[in-house]
Amino acid sequence: MREPTIQTEKAAPACWECKAALDGASAEAHFCPQCGKIQPLPPQTTYFSFFGLPRKLDLEAAELERQFHQLSWQLHPDRFHNASAYERELSLERTAVLNDAFRTLRDPVDRVEYLLGLEGVRKEGEVKQQAPPDLLEEVFELNEHLEELRAAKRSGGEGRELDELRHRLEKTREAFQQKLDAVLAELTAQFPAWDQQGDRAALLRLSEILNRHSYIRNLVRNVTEELET
Repeated sequence: MREPTIQTEKAAPACWECKAALDGASAEAHFCPQCGKIQPLPPQTTYFSFFGLPRKLDLEAAELERQFHQLSWQLHPDRFHNASAYERELSLERTAVLNDAFRTLRDPVDRVEYLLGLEGVRKEGEVKQQAPPDLLEEVFELNEHLEELRAAKRSGGEGRELDELRHRLEKTREAFQQKLDAVLAELTAQFPAWDQQGDRAALLRLSEILNRHSYIRNLVRNVTEELET
């Protein structure tokens, strides 16, 4: 089994098989342009660079999906069942990154959170779970409705009572779902500020909006779970 050439930090990237120089150190060079062998992922690979994209937020969903399906076919482990163990390993590695990258980049919220992590604005999964000041009264009312329904369930409330409480809670959920949709629109409206300017102020604004979106999304999810039990 042939192993890749160990390279120093300053060494130009080269194919592990034929030693041909690769196209820079770009992660989108999935295969050697000379011998066609699948290549290991460079350490600096990001989900954006995997698809040959700049760190932009306004992506074309159709084009991203087209690239995903094309790469899925090219990198699929079944195409390497007669290859060396090392090539099969590389195929599995790139396929796993491909799937993760596509799931992240196709969703605008996940895409923003991933970019903020890359740029050092926030850690992965870091969300401020604090009610926005302008929603305090509505959140308080929502929690009251939730507790009333839970109390009625615990006490074995009658069907009519439960139905009325559920209906009231559903109306509240609809109102917060509308707010969630509005926050998502606000988030995507900020994409050009980063794509065109690329400054930290744009990232901080995106982080603030993302916190608001995450908080409201959790509220909607909690209500949905309570209504379904």
